[in-house]
Amino acid sequence: MKLGVMSAGLSGMGWEKALDYCQKMELEAIELPVGCFPGQPFFDPAEVLKDKAAQRRIIDDCQDHGLQITGLAVHGNPVHPDRMIAKAHARAHDIAVRLAPKLGTDVVINFSGCPGGGPRDKTPNWVTCPWPPDFEAILKYQWHDVLIPFWLRKNKEAEREGVKIAFEAHPGFCVYNPETVLKLRKACGKQLGANLDPSHFFWQGIDPVEAARVLGDAKCIFHVHGKDTGIDSHNTRVNGTLDTKSYSNLHARSWVFRTCGYGHGDEFWKPFISMLKCKGYDGVISIEHEDSLMSVQEGFEKAVTYLRSVLIKEQPGAAWWF
Repeated sequence: MKLGVMSAGLSGMGWEKALDYCQKMELEAIELPVGCFPGQPFFDPAEVLKDKAAQRRIIDDCQDHGLQITGLAVHGNPVHPDRMIAKAHARAHDIAVRLAPKLGTDVVINFSGCPGGGPRDKTPNWVTCPWPPDFEAILKYQWHDVLIPFWLRKNKEAEREGVKIAFEAHPGFCVYNPETVLKLRKACGKQLGANLDPSHFFWQGIDPVEAARVLGDAKCIFHVHGKDTGIDSHNTRVNGTLDTKSYSNLHARSWVFRTCGYGHGDEFWKPFISMLKCKGYDGVISIEHEDSLMSVQEGFEKAVTYLRSVLIKEQPGAAWWF
């Protein structure tokens, strides 16, 4: 396995200093933000797509710092009910899919998106329960009229480019757990799979180790984020885990994102890494810093130190003990 970074968090450093920092931290991989919610802080992907020399410079810069480009991040909502937003996010996705192989990777990380509750809506509508019956009608519209037709097309386009689309299962979007990852994959094609981010699973009550088992059995873990979540047991017992308060309201929230090792320790991370390995995943663990209690540098460096201690680097040799 490789240790890497979701580099949007390093965007304040600029391209050269960010790469220098990754080299100093002895990382092996980098996930590049190329649009939508992570932004495009390092380069304009549309311009780079047209410029072979620029593509070569990006690859060479990364290789000179010991970094493999393991994915392009374009987290957006390409099925947004606002047509202007949907068009912009879909275009960013399309550019990422075409650019990825030119930068030496076959993975594009995105969200599934979330449509409105009907064709006249202006904002997304995330359904969390089946009743009253309005919600069943919304789900049918979202999946059958919008989501599946859209991703059927994108699956075919990704297949032509030799690219895999890794959905980050995220509440607020239609794909938010292993079941919905597999549902969309079954309906649309095998270029669709998972960017397995355990942080979003913890507060939903999902065991990420079991998620890795199920998604691994389906051969659709394309990318993994290294991010943790801390659960406040008092606030959770009072209010549950559906929490719309600001991430900065630390004392009142039921949960917050944490640096790896500060939400869960070895009791989670070692079985999680082992399950990934067991299911054949030997790719990157891409650190994403969103810890409200730590600066980017402190949180990131603590995550590097911690994950390096639990990562499985080498292939097993012969079983000498039997």
